[in-house]
Amino acid sequence: MRVLVACEYSGAVRDAFAALGHDAMSCDLLPSDAPHGKHYKGDVFDIIGEGWDLMVAHPPCTHLAVSGARWFKDKRAEQAEGLEFVRRLMDAPIPRIAIENPISIISSRIRKPDQIIQPWQFGHGETKATCLWLKNLPKLTPTDIVEGREARIHKLPPSPDRWKIRSATYQGIANAMAQQWGNV
Repeated sequence: MRVLVACEYSGAVRDAFAALGHDAMSCDLLPSDAPHGKHYKGDVFDIIGEGWDLMVAHPPCTHLAVSGARWFKDKRAEQAEGLEFVRRLMDAPIPRIAIENPISIISSRIRKPDQIIQPWQFGHGETKATCLWLKNLPKLTPTDIVEGREARIHKLPPSPDRWKIRSATYQGIANAMAQQWGNV
């Protein structure tokens, strides 16, 4: 299966699919953090029509996530641009699509998510509600429900890399995507 992982610089989801034998490529405006694996540095719409079977997309949430609601009044243009980007990803000519984002205005401006998952359902003792908007894909089934749930990501102190840490995909979720959607 040919898998495009849009807006991913970490390589976590790409590498999970590749480990199962899929032809997987990540794409982001940033270079990949992972030294190995296929990565296109550039605009996802440059390669979106290249015959992919599945796309997992992580559009930027900076102007969409409700965690930043106190700044929404000053971000109307950025929000409109972000929502249009999400719509274009959802409308991509790819048979199976998953859009991943935190709780955001996508739910009220485009449509409700098909599923909301938590890292603690996939082997990580943390809370971080993650929405999935799905096209021709089943909901993810939890793989390893753990105790000791903590909002570690929410409590991160300010730092130059805070945005990067907050946006990383948990490996348990990446593995579940590859294992469960790689067989669809």
